[in-house]
Amino acid sequence: MEPLKRVTAPTLDVLSLLLESGGTAFGLEIMKRSGRPSGTVYPILERLEAQGWISSAWEENVTTQLHRRRVYTFTPEGAEAARELVAERS
Repeated sequence: MEPLKRVTAPTLDVLSLLLESGGTAFGLEIMKRSGRPSGTVYPILERLEAQGWISSAWEENVTTQLHRRRVYTFTPEGAEAARELVAERS
């Protein structure tokens, strides 16, 4: 897992919300709870995934593709790193 190269207020918001949600959340849920736009939230989620902090998968057991959502989940190392980073920056 790579350390984060750039930690911004929106990044801390996303990490905090994922931690509050038990480590698993949908992108739209993070957008609504943070008040941040998709153009901010989704690039952060992509960067966190590329650096090994989170993983993502399409939601299972959906009756129609119109309601399928991507689920973002902390990796074990990512959850620990996020807890440390958020505590350090609070």
